[in-house]
Amino acid sequence: MFDLGLMLTSQAIRGQLAAMPHELYLIRLIHGLTKRPFPGERLWTADQLMNLATIRFLRARNREGCDIYVHPYAQDHNAGYILVDLDRAEPTVVAAMCAQGHEPCVVLQTSPGHLQAWVHVGATPVPPDIATAVGKRLALTYGGDRASTDWRHLGRLAGFTNQKPQRRAHDGCAPWVRVVYTHLGLARQASELLQSAAASLSESAQPTHLDPDRVPGSQPGAASAITVAQATAIYQTWMHRWQIAQRFAPPDWSIVDLWIARALLAQGWPLDQVQIIVRLGSPHFPRCHTNPDDYLRRTLARALAFPSPGPPVCVAHDRTSAAARRANRACSNSAGGQ
Repeated sequence: MFDLGLMLTSQAIRGQLAAMPHELYLIRLIHGLTKRPFPGERLWTADQLMNLATIRFLRARNREGCDIYVHPYAQDHNAGYILVDLDRAEPTVVAAMCAQGHEPCVVLQTSPGHLQAWVHVGATPVPPDIATAVGKRLALTYGGDRASTDWRHLGRLAGFTNQKPQRRAHDGCAPWVRVVYTHLGLARQASELLQSAAASLSESAQPTHLDPDRVPGSQPGAASAITVAQATAIYQTWMHRWQIAQRFAPPDWSIVDLWIARALLAQGWPLDQVQIIVRLGSPHFPRCHTNPDDYLRRTLARALAFPSPGPPVCVAHDRTSAAARRANRACSNSAGGQ
């Protein structure tokens, strides 16, 4: 008898694995309600995972309440695939990742408004510390879950339902995990991501103590692991998230610099790195500033004195219409955890 559900699950698995090819995949089943793992962890090839008997077994466990997770397996290394858990992702996040050369090989919708992205950064296994550092950098850049950045973090397998109780629809139905984007191959900036992660680990820098009364000026001779491309990507991601270009014409870049500095500090970025991101990522910097170092020092001092973890309320252009102001308030009210 023809089983439409079985065929749809098979197609979804095939689409995901084709875009993230590897020799072996670790499969883990975890009960969505009790959080208890199904006994045993299994290693399967793509052909074995595509076997209809295997899919029937996984579908049966999924109906019993288990979530189905996968990770490309490379023993004590990362297989070259980095998971970015884009919880409550912005609609433009995938486009932003592609624009900056961090294009995912697979993007899954795990429930409405929730995405998981796999970024292919290495054709050979990657050491755990470097893979974790790359995961943290991508999560910070694109607003991902920083608690889901370890080198062997599991992602969902497409074609099954998300059994988390809080993800169920109003009618009680569990949402399907769907493939929404695929791109076979390494991310364009994969090499740069690995090199930057290795450089940041070699520096072994301790986090800077954030003291609003002692904001250091820039030090041109200091080495930084943050490149111009990375700083621009981080800055532009926050601009896209807050729709700065759409809401302000033209933007007051001094105010945008302050907002982004506040947001990065609230996320735990070290002070010297925030300064570098604003210096390298702010459009046309130093613009008309006669003393850029003093401008950065004063901007970070204000960001430290008046922290604001949420998106900005648009008070700089209060001449806007009542409708625009209502939209700004809605934007402010939508702030929350990633």
